[in-house]
Amino acid sequence: MLAVRGVTKSFGGTLALNAVDLQVESGEVHAIVGENGAGKSTLMKLLAGALQPNAGRITLDGQPHCPENPAEARRAGVALVTQEAELAPHLSVAENIILGREPTRHGMVRWRVLRARAAQALAQVTTEGPAIDLGQRASELSPSERQRVAIARALSQTDLRLLIFDEPTSSLAAADVKQLFAVIARLKQRGIAILYVSHFLEEVVTIADRYSVLRDGHSVGTGLIANTTSSDLVTLMAGGAVVDRKRRIAKQRGAVMLQVRALAGLRMPREASFDLHAGEVLGIAGLVGAGRTELLRVIYGLDKVRSGTLRVRNIQGKSSPAQSLAKGLGLLSEDRRGEGLAHALGIAQNITLSKLLGWGPIVTSSQQRASAQPLIERLGIRCRDADQSASELSGGNQQKVALARLLHHDVDVLLLDEPTRGIDVRSRGDVHRCIDELVARGKAVLVVSSYLPELLTLCDRIAVMCRGKLGESRPVSEWDEHSLLMEATGAS
Repeated sequence: MLAVRGVTKSFGGTLALNAVDLQVESGEVHAIVGENGAGKSTLMKLLAGALQPNAGRITLDGQPHCPENPAEARRAGVALVTQEAELAPHLSVAENIILGREPTRHGMVRWRVLRARAAQALAQVTTEGPAIDLGQRASELSPSERQRVAIARALSQTDLRLLIFDEPTSSLAAADVKQLFAVIARLKQRGIAILYVSHFLEEVVTIADRYSVLRDGHSVGTGLIANTTSSDLVTLMAGGAVVDRKRRIAKQRGAVMLQVRALAGLRMPREASFDLHAGEVLGIAGLVGAGRTELLRVIYGLDKVRSGTLRVRNIQGKSSPAQSLAKGLGLLSEDRRGEGLAHALGIAQNITLSKLLGWGPIVTSSQQRASAQPLIERLGIRCRDADQSASELSGGNQQKVALARLLHHDVDVLLLDEPTRGIDVRSRGDVHRCIDELVARGKAVLVVSSYLPELLTLCDRIAVMCRGKLGESRPVSEWDEHSLLMEATGAS
C-alpha cells in the first residue's frame, strides 16, 4: 500500500530525514519507533501533506504520492491523528469531526445528518466516562477529549487507505485505549494500512505486525514484531542498551512544603487532602477524567477554589499563578501547546521567561542564552542552539524546555502533570534523573501520570484519585499496577 524510498527532508541546516526507506502492506499495523528528534513526526507529516520531501520517492497503492497539502492527502485516502490534537477551537465537536466533508443539500448543511455521522464516529473511541457533547466547542475540551475527537475525525473518513496514528493514546484512559485497539483490528480487516507511532513499547508489541526504527533521521532496523522484544527495540532506538530503572529507595522526609485539606474546585476535584514533604515524590494515579489535572490547576491558582484550605511553605490562602510562583510553587502543564510554551519564542527565552529579575534593567539575549545552556545540556534538549524556536522542536524536547523553565525559576514545590508524555525511553530517564536530583536537594515533587510503571518507579508515595476524590497516600512498596487500577476504577 505504501512505499517510501530514499526520502530526505531538511530544515535549513538540520537534516531531519536522511534517505529513509519504509514499506507498509495493506491490512497491517506498522509501528514506527525512535527517540525524540529521530524524524518520526516529520515522516508522518510528509505522508499527510503537511510537509514536502527534498528528495526521494513515495508511492501509495502503486501511484506517486506527494500531496501538496493535507486536503490533497485526505482526498488520496490518507488521514493523520497527531499527538497534539489539532482542532478548530471555535467550532463544535460535531463540526470538527466532519470538517471539510459536511453533507449538504441545495447548498445548505444537513445538520441532522452531520451530527449523526459525528456521533457514530465518536462512539467508536468512547467506552467509559462522561460522553462528549457534540455541541460543545472544541476550546472547552480537555486534552484527552480533544484527542478522542481527533481520532473520531480520522475514523469518519469513509475512503481511508492509510491511517497514521502519532502517539494516539498519550491522553487516553486504559478503557479507551482498549477500544481504540478494537477499532484498529476492524480497520485491518478492511485492508487499511496503519502506521502507528508510539513511545509505549508495550502498545507496539500488542498492536503492531511489523516495526521500523528511526534514529537521527536514518532507518536503522525493520522486521516482524513476533521476532523481537521491547529490549531489542530500545537498543535499536538508543544505539545501545538502556539500563532499566529500579524502584526508588525511601529516604528521610523533610518539612511539609504543601498542605492540602478538603480542597475542592468548582467542578473538580470534589475532595482532596494530603501533605507533600521536602525530599519526596508523591504520585497521583487515576483514570483520565478523574480530576487529577484539575487538582493541580486548583492548587496552582489556574482554577478557582470552592472550598478547603491550602498552605505552601506555611503560607495560607488562595493564590493566582503569579502568587504561586512567588511562594515557590511551579506547574508543568500537560497541555504544552496551549499552556506550556511560547512557541514563537526561542528556547532560551522560554526557559528564562518567568524569572528575569536580578539581571539589571536591561535583559540581553546573551544573558538568557548563558542561563539556558546549562539546562539544555542537563536535560539533553536536542536543538541547533539556544535561540532555536520552540515550535521547531519535537514534542519530547518541547516538554523538556517547559521543565527547564521550572528549574531556572528554582521553585521549591513542583507540580508535574504528565511530565514524560510523548517522551522516548532515554529522555524519560533524563527527566527521572532530574527529578531525583531535585528531591536530593530538598525539593518537593507532586507527579500526575497515566503511566503506572512510571509512578511505581519514580514515587515515594502514591495516592489514587477516583471520580474527583483523592484517596489516602501509601508508600510505593504497598502498590502494584493491579491495586492501582482496582482503586482507580472504584473496584477495591
